[in-house]
Amino acid sequence: MATALITHADCLDHLTPEGHPEQVARLEHLLHALQGLDLVRVGAPEAADKDLLLCHPQSYIDRIVGAVPASGIVQLDADTWMSPGSLRAARRAAGGALLAVDMVLGGDVANAFCATRPPGHHAETETPMGFCLFGNAALAAKHALERHGLERVAVLDFDVHHGNGTQDLLWDEARSLFIGSHQMPLWPGSGTADERGAHDNILNLPLAPRSGGTEMRAVWTPALQRLRAYEPELIIVSAGFDAHQDDPLAQLNWTTEDFRWITREICTIAAEKARGRVVSVLEGGYDLAALAQAAKVHVEELMEAGA
Repeated sequence: MATALITHADCLDHLTPEGHPEQVARLEHLLHALQGLDLVRVGAPEAADKDLLLCHPQSYIDRIVGAVPASGIVQLDADTWMSPGSLRAARRAAGGALLAVDMVLGGDVANAFCATRPPGHHAETETPMGFCLFGNAALAAKHALERHGLERVAVLDFDVHHGNGTQDLLWDEARSLFIGSHQMPLWPGSGTADERGAHDNILNLPLAPRSGGTEMRAVWTPALQRLRAYEPELIIVSAGFDAHQDDPLAQLNWTTEDFRWITREICTIAAEKARGRVVSVLEGGYDLAALAQAAKVHVEELMEAGA
């Protein structure tokens, strides 16, 4: 079967201040890198409030809706901004993740990559932060559990920053397993190994600054054995590419081939335990060339696994 690429032009309408790392050009460069690939290209729908309620209370949704400016841009916290097009973009990012779950579980495609923005893995239950408004990966997990009746869903996060939002949204979810690697120390400061979730369903893999692929494999290899033992029915990936050695926001030294390795390992376990079912959603990655290169090999590995 094929690999789906889920995106939407509305995601280019989420504007941030000049010089902000989470910029429109991120998505433009990534999509350009994927142009020549044989993908099933699908438009991301807007998530409705009933979809966002899988993870976020109505009061929070209303607060985000109410923050949309008529013009210009507004600041929600030190890092997170909204423009007139941001809400629609964020709804597309969340809706694209839900559609990816529907397509993969429905057998329409083998796996899917959501090239959308803003990212989502820092958005907590009632707190926008770290460029994120809604918890896209966690919403996808809850959608699979609540609406498709799955019993075990894994969320894997290899973004350089800890996925504090996904951890918060899935902390009490016994039907999920969250595994994430991240540089430590680094913003947002969470993600220690003793943060294990209400049901021992959280596994954090801190990595030292300036460490590279060797250290990454050393922590992910046993973590992937835990994933295999968990026997997930679906794997959701928070695909951040800012652990790349060229990224300006952190100090890990992963190469493009490291992203190929971890994607291939994830797909191997998915083939063994989850009928190959993988949904990947874009998170970070702020050097434009490195983002494009790493995302391309990530998608190429998804395509190889799904062929």
